[in-house]
Amino acid sequence: MMRQGLRSLLENHTDLRVVGEAGDGEAAVRAVRELRPDLVVMDVGMPGMNGIEATRRISDEFPEVKIVGLSMQFPGSCEAGMAQAGAAALLSKQSAFEDLVTTIRHLIHGLSPRRPSPPSGPATS
Repeated sequence: MMRQGLRSLLENHTDLRVVGEAGDGEAAVRAVRELRPDLVVMDVGMPGMNGIEATRRISDEFPEVKIVGLSMQFPGSCEAGMAQAGAAALLSKQSAFEDLVTTIRHLIHGLSPRRPSPPSGPATS
């Protein structure tokens, strides 16, 4: 249900495109190998191979792929594990709908996941 909701959220933004989904960590690694996405939204608590191990494998094989982790236990024990595995950001599932699109856009444009967007007009003093 969460995956379906996130897909719907992302598909409402014309500048973002969902290219695949995976129900477990092994499938996520296979999907990245096949689809070569720019960014992966990874559930930390995936069945089988968990999201931390899947993130580690994806980051090792495809260091250019940005990974945003989602966790029910954030902040908590998974935060350090996801960071060490190579995730660029970790969000709480409770705030994912509010923060995910902003975080994705920041990462795709090379910004810190929490830094506000640069001003769109000319700089002022």
